[in-house]
Amino acid sequence: LMAYKDEYEVARLYTDGQFMAQVKQTFEGDIKIKFNLAPPLFSKRDPVTGHLLKKEFGPWMMNAFQFLARFKSLRGTPLDIFGYTAERRMERQLIKDYKATIEGLLSSVTAANYDVAVEVASIPEHIRGYGHVKDKHFAEAKKREIELLKKMAGTASPVQKKAA
Repeated sequence: LMAYKDEYEVARLYTDGQFMAQVKQTFEGDIKIKFNLAPPLFSKRDPVTGHLLKKEFGPWMMNAFQFLARFKSLRGTPLDIFGYTAERRMERQLIKDYKATIEGLLSSVTAANYDVAVEVASIPEHIRGYGHVKDKHFAEAKKREIELLKKMAGTASPVQKKAA
């Protein structure tokens, strides 16, 4: 959750040199790279699914990525134009919610519910992808978290149940 890949991080990963080195090591000849992206600020939505539609962008995107990677310091500030998207707002909320969940777990974990607490703490590992893929994984993870928290409440010691 706290190391999500936003637009700045994706730009950094493409331009730090490792990506191109791997491409050159894997392929021979005159390589032309194209990117299929759905920039949240510019993409249209599919009228049926509501998902952002990807467009093909040419090799000039490497220059755009180099430019964008330099603005990582804007992340989380009012000048972060990507921070206003629903996905970025959700990611920030997920971090707050996760911290609160962990604090709750720490105050109620016992030997009887330790394994369930570990499962709850591992929920964010299942929230992967971007856009609608991430939304789907988030919904599934949230459902699982609710099930596990109910299970955890059921395994609390009798003293903890009375205090609650």
